[in-house]
Amino acid sequence: MGLGLLQIGVTLCIIIAIAPLFGRYIARVFMGEKTLLDLVMNRVERFIYLLAGISRQDTMTGWQYIKALLYSNLVMGFIVCAFLALQKFLPWNPTRLAAPRWDIVLHTTISFLTNTDQQHYSGETSLSYFSQTAALGFLMFTSAATGLAVGIAFIRGLTGKPLGNFYVDITRSITRILLPISIVGAIGLLALGVPQTMNGPLQVTTLDGGIQYLARGPVASFEIIKQLGENGGGFFSANSAHPFENPSSVTNLIETLAMLSIPTALIFTYGLFAKNTKQAWQLFWMVFIIYVVLIGITAVGEYQGNPAVNQALGLEAQPNLEGKELRFGWAQTALWAITTTGTMCGAVNGMHDSLMPPGIFSTMLGLFLQIVWGGQGTGTAYLFIFMILAVFLTGLMVGRTPEFLGRKIEKREIVLSSVVLLIHPIAVLIPSAIALGFPTSLAFQVPPPGYTGIPEFHNISRVVYEYASASANNGSGLEGLGDSTLWWNLSTCLSLLMGRYIPIIAILLLADSMTRKQALPETPGTLRTDTTLFTTVTAGVILILGVLTFFPVLALGPIAEGFNLR
Repeated sequence: MGLGLLQIGVTLCIIIAIAPLFGRYIARVFMGEKTLLDLVMNRVERFIYLLAGISRQDTMTGWQYIKALLYSNLVMGFIVCAFLALQKFLPWNPTRLAAPRWDIVLHTTISFLTNTDQQHYSGETSLSYFSQTAALGFLMFTSAATGLAVGIAFIRGLTGKPLGNFYVDITRSITRILLPISIVGAIGLLALGVPQTMNGPLQVTTLDGGIQYLARGPVASFEIIKQLGENGGGFFSANSAHPFENPSSVTNLIETLAMLSIPTALIFTYGLFAKNTKQAWQLFWMVFIIYVVLIGITAVGEYQGNPAVNQALGLEAQPNLEGKELRFGWAQTALWAITTTGTMCGAVNGMHDSLMPPGIFSTMLGLFLQIVWGGQGTGTAYLFIFMILAVFLTGLMVGRTPEFLGRKIEKREIVLSSVVLLIHPIAVLIPSAIALGFPTSLAFQVPPPGYTGIPEFHNISRVVYEYASASANNGSGLEGLGDSTLWWNLSTCLSLLMGRYIPIIAILLLADSMTRKQALPETPGTLRTDTTLFTTVTAGVILILGVLTFFPVLALGPIAEGFNLR
């Protein structure tokens, strides 16, 4: 146990060290200050702006920013959908794979367009190298950059600055952040054993003289942007549990840090925009504590193992190693599971369906809260949505008009904040209820043993997790659910779109509203939001709203399953 806790502790210490440094770099990029990449990227960006007819000086209103985002995403979606549908006729297809079914094509396009990367197919047997790189790899960059642009625009609005230009923000997100780190990271993964080749499957002779084919491809470049951009879609069906995606503890550490780097850093980026690093540290530690608690719950559950199995075998408490890669073990699997569901990445280095009930509880709670550490850019926005609600509630309690960063919080801001928070339970709970109420053939591809029409505790978790993952733009799943069906492909598409674009629209309108407000001078009666007390209140609002909204499904799923095992 000591070694496992040490591995977790080292990873957490590295994050504490690099988050403020990376946050400062991101702030410099979007404030237009000098960076190390200026010599190369200034020229690249000027060419892109000239080619696209973009003026760097143009700023957008909230609706202009929204329209630019939606139009560009729509065009990218059509292009990628065409690539997947025409896969058979396109290059880089050494195994001559045909196009997937139309519903798989639609779901996959929407999933990667929304930065969810929920996969209802097996990557190595369904998609060509062209589809994986030119189509899905392209969306991994652009969808991540879209989320990052929204997060930066929201921070600008909160701090009273113009929202900026969407096309400039998405370009700088790629050229200054995602692409340079991905190049360095891909080279590092390649050196550590992750393949990067356009050759077809490798044919090998087994010890008994048989022939085996090993799938491979341009994996290293795919893997790093998958982690860095909070994408999560695996080149292989087993995702980062596959030895070609994640061969060792060193690559596991690199990929974990990649998942955490941007979401943790954006809190400090906000602090520099607002000129209040004290508040940034307060928020960082608040989220960090929730993060560590969820890791602890999961790690303890995995270390103690399955009591029913241990009792049947007459053993003391043994770690739960079902569904895990032994090169990672229970500790790194627990850390990864909370990180990937907290950051909305969705990649897995072990099967979440095999987690003990405490682990499933923690991963589902991360999907419900969406701020530990949240998705690419949008997670930071969700964090400040909770802060605005905390300001509103505390203002009501003391009888003052609520203010945030010197700007009044009024009806419009509260309505938009409520829309952001209410869309998620609507997109999760309603389709979950419909799926659980339908016949077995619609809810499950292969009916689980003993299924009688009323799902068992674990099966409830499987269904709710699927929609929570889609709405939270996460993409991971409890894979005992047979989700490669018309029902799951179409129904989750609705959750994917609702969970992505409705909150983004509300967030940008809220930011636009805040940037138009007159800043008020601070007075002795002004509620300070950079204190430990207010940060504690914010944490309470997050946990109360998040836990109470979804408590019934948590009680019927992982909590009931945990009690049933004892």
